[in-house]
Amino acid sequence: MRPLLTGLTFRRPFTILGILLALLVIAAFVLVALNAGAASNSPQLQVVVASKELTPRIAIDLGSLELKTIPVAASYPKDYFFTKKEDVQGLIPLVPIHPGQAVIANDVAKPNQALGSQAEYLPIPSGYVAITIPTSEQQGVANYINPNDYISVIATVSSGQKVASKTVFTNLHVIRVGTQSAPGTNASSTSLTVVVTECQAEVITWFLTYAALKYSLQSFKDYLQPGTLQPDPKCPTVGDAKGVTLQFMQATYPGLF
Repeated sequence: MRPLLTGLTFRRPFTILGILLALLVIAAFVLVALNAGAASNSPQLQVVVASKELTPRIAIDLGSLELKTIPVAASYPKDYFFTKKEDVQGLIPLVPIHPGQAVIANDVAKPNQALGSQAEYLPIPSGYVAITIPTSEQQGVANYINPNDYISVIATVSSGQKVASKTVFTNLHVIRVGTQSAPGTNASSTSLTVVVTECQAEVITWFLTYAALKYSLQSFKDYLQPGTLQPDPKCPTVGDAKGVTLQFMQATYPGLF
C-alpha cells in the first residue's frame, strides 16, 4: 500500500494546479464575453479612419481617408472622432496613424497649430529649396501676392554710369507670405518664401546684396500645375550649386552690367 499512497501524494499538487489553470481560463472567457457584450451595446458611429499610413508633418488628403462604422462608448466626447472626411483634409498628423485606425482629435492639428518639430513640411519639390525674399507694398504688387501664386523677379543693377533692369526669374512659386503683425490683420507683407533651385538661391542672394528687386504677379491662367515641377537638369541637387561671382553674373545676364 505504501507505493500507491506515495504515487497519489506525488500527483496531488499537479491535480490542484490543473484545477487552478482551468478556473483561470474560465474567468478569462467570462471577461472577454463581458467586454464583447459591452462593446456590442455601445452606439455605432461612422467615423473617419486612415485608408493608408499617415505620416507626421505631411498634410492629410482625401485619398488617404475612408469612413468606417465602429462602436463608440457614450463616454467619449462628441468631437473626439471625425465623421466627415472633409473635416480632416489638410490637417497635420502629430503621430503616425496606421491604416484602419480612426483619426481622433488628439492625433491631428491645423497647420498653423502644429508647432516645433510637428509643423507641416513646406511643399518643396525634390531638387528644390525654399528661400525668403523681402517685399513691401510697392515692391510686391500692393500685397496682392498670396501663397500658391507665381511671380517673376525684375532686377535693377547700377554699374558706373549705367542703370539697367531685366527680368531674371519667372514662375517662382510662392509658398508662404510673412507679415510683421498677427494673421488676419491688414498689415503689409514683409517677406515672400519662394521655391527655387540652390543655384537660383545663390543668384538671388547676390541680387539682394548688389541690386534692387521688384516682383510682378503672373496671371493665374499661366500657373504651373501642382506636381509638374521637375528637377532642373542644370542644378538637380543642392550639391550642384558652385557659387556665383561678378564675372558669372555678367556672363549670365548680359545687358545688366
